[in-house]
Amino acid sequence: MQQGGGSETEVTWEDQQNINKFSRLNNQFHELEDAINTAKETNENLEDAGNELILTDEEVVRFQIGEVFAHVPKEEVESRIEEMKEANCQKLEKLKEEKDSVLAQMAELKKILYGKFKDSINLEED
Repeated sequence: MQQGGGSETEVTWEDQQNINKFSRLNNQFHELEDAINTAKETNENLEDAGNELILTDEEVVRFQIGEVFAHVPKEEVESRIEEMKEANCQKLEKLKEEKDSVLAQMAELKKILYGKFKDSINLEED
């Protein structure tokens, strides 16, 4: 007895591999989105730190290195923050490019799988 009015389509080994690949890409997509959000938050924090540094009158400020704070000249802290912002921006761009690549691969797999299974498969998230 058939439910849902769909037609029975045989799932081949290749189809199952495509479904598995789509699932892995979907997981990777969500991990990349989390990493992008974290990188954006880090950028905001670095921007805030740079702005606070501009407002201070002190020539030596506390700067966190690892788990400890060290007294570092203000100019050195400014340059370190700029370096950190630049590195984080590059990381963010790389993550966005990787996310776009994953989305393109997922779109291609959707075309293939929906082309064969039509309404019998649901690859959309609710």
